[in-house]
Amino acid sequence: MPRSVAEAVDDTAQSAVAKAGACLRPWRFTASSALAGAYVGVAVVLLLSVSAPFAAAGSPATRLVQAAVFGVALTLVVFAGGELFTGNVMAMAHGRLARRVGARHVAVVCLLSLLGNAVGSGALAWAVHAGGTLGPGTPGRALLSSVVAAKQAATGTQLFWRAVLCNALVCLAVWMATRAATDGAKLMVLWWGLLAFVGSGFEHSVANMTTFSLAALSGVAPWSALPENLAWTLPGNVAGGLLVALAGRVQAAAPVAGAGPRWLALPVAEQEQPVLAPVTVA
Repeated sequence: MPRSVAEAVDDTAQSAVAKAGACLRPWRFTASSALAGAYVGVAVVLLLSVSAPFAAAGSPATRLVQAAVFGVALTLVVFAGGELFTGNVMAMAHGRLARRVGARHVAVVCLLSLLGNAVGSGALAWAVHAGGTLGPGTPGRALLSSVVAAKQAATGTQLFWRAVLCNALVCLAVWMATRAATDGAKLMVLWWGLLAFVGSGFEHSVANMTTFSLAALSGVAPWSALPENLAWTLPGNVAGGLLVALAGRVQAAAPVAGAGPRWLALPVAEQEQPVLAPVTVA
């Protein structure tokens, strides 16, 4: 049986306390965040490598293949351990709404995880570039060029809303994993959540760190393309995480007795009627 919404809300709020405590050792927390950035970067490279032949052939299955393999990103983050900025937005929002952490804790956790994610993403991109995995003439390089070009062609407003929807799905995946009772169930909900966001073409700021770093190192796009993208996708991802946190808090709120219009009141079941004591006839 899945855990209740109230239990998941409480656990997530408590995880915010743990994250705030982990920041007392900022270098260790940042290192864990760098790992998370690298894990997402692995998924980006995998996506480009395995879907490139489909894209080159003009296959309509290209987007589905990309969506099917990207689940490795959140699987690694959750099961191997790592601090991902986009998920931390939701977790820290839960902690703040429950008044278990302060605003400064939220700021430190989010800033350190974002910094670490950027370092890990950049390091992974450099290693992949040095290894020639997406070298000149490879299908992966051609796909990388078209992916980055499409992102650059989108307007700022489009990027923002794609980022909102992206992190809503990512945080929903993490949220469902929190409620899941077994590791198998966690794997499935993480996979479905990421399949939805990648298959829909939404924007994940940390994934874009690797994508644009690879493009810059390969000469496909200038380094300035990365901050231009993050200027819209970071706020959008934050908004998406906050929406999921607020939705969870609303779901977990205890109902108020007698609240609501009378015409919506449920009839009292017959078995809930008070039982009268039998009358004894003298």
